[in-house]
Amino acid sequence: MLQRAMIPAKKGSIIFTSNTTLVINGEALHVYATSKHAVVGLAKNLCFELGQYGIRINCILPYGVASPMMIDSLGVDQAEGEETMHEAATLKGIHLKAEDVAEAAVYLGSDECRYISGLNLVVDGGYSTTTPAFKIALKAHFSAQ
Repeated sequence: MLQRAMIPAKKGSIIFTSNTTLVINGEALHVYATSKHAVVGLAKNLCFELGQYGIRINCILPYGVASPMMIDSLGVDQAEGEETMHEAATLKGIHLKAEDVAEAAVYLGSDECRYISGLNLVVDGGYSTTTPAFKIALKAHFSAQ
């Protein structure tokens, strides 16, 4: 793994991706939620194990990006998928893109974050601070068709 090269260098950054299932309960199947919790559990353990070598471990928890997997599971096209996710979003006027998640990774991997380790960075535009609007928006969206 990457840590083999990082340990001798006494520095490095490993970034995992989970999702907001970690901070919002009841919006995903239990098997999926369990797998996302496992990723964060691994990251926490590695944070302890590899911190002694100067290696930082962090996680990014994005809200629903209209990715090919998400679009396929919804059975819609890209534009409709983005709009569906946006309808449920808290932060309006911006559609979350994969590039936004990538920017969070660049930030966590940068020297500006040299003392940040063990963080679960939620990239959800405030969604996790609200009610289960995603289910409501999906229900409204698909019942209107």
